[in-house]
Amino acid sequence: MSRFIRFFGQFRASSGFLFVVILTFIYFSFYAVKGERGLIRYFALTQEVSKAQDVLQKYDFEKKQWEDKVRLLSSESLDLDMLDERAHIVLNMLHPNEFVILDEGLVTQ
Repeated sequence: MSRFIRFFGQFRASSGFLFVVILTFIYFSFYAVKGERGLIRYFALTQEVSKAQDVLQKYDFEKKQWEDKVRLLSSESLDLDMLDERAHIVLNMLHPNEFVILDEGLVTQ
């Protein structure tokens, strides 16, 4: 054991050991910042996750709107106004006494 300590003490005192330690520190520091799993990649992935959550909220809102429309057209709770509106849109026909004002935001097919 004392032989190992003596060898390590001599090795540590040399400038080569210090140089290796400094290079190892620089190597790990560089990859901790710019590596595949480094800080820069972490922040980039955080931004991607944030954007994906925004898209998810948008599609959840759109899904909720479609579910509400389907619920209004279901056989359990049939809304005659919704049925009439969809018939006008799908068939593209009106009664001669009716007129329609189209709003681009509301007309979906």
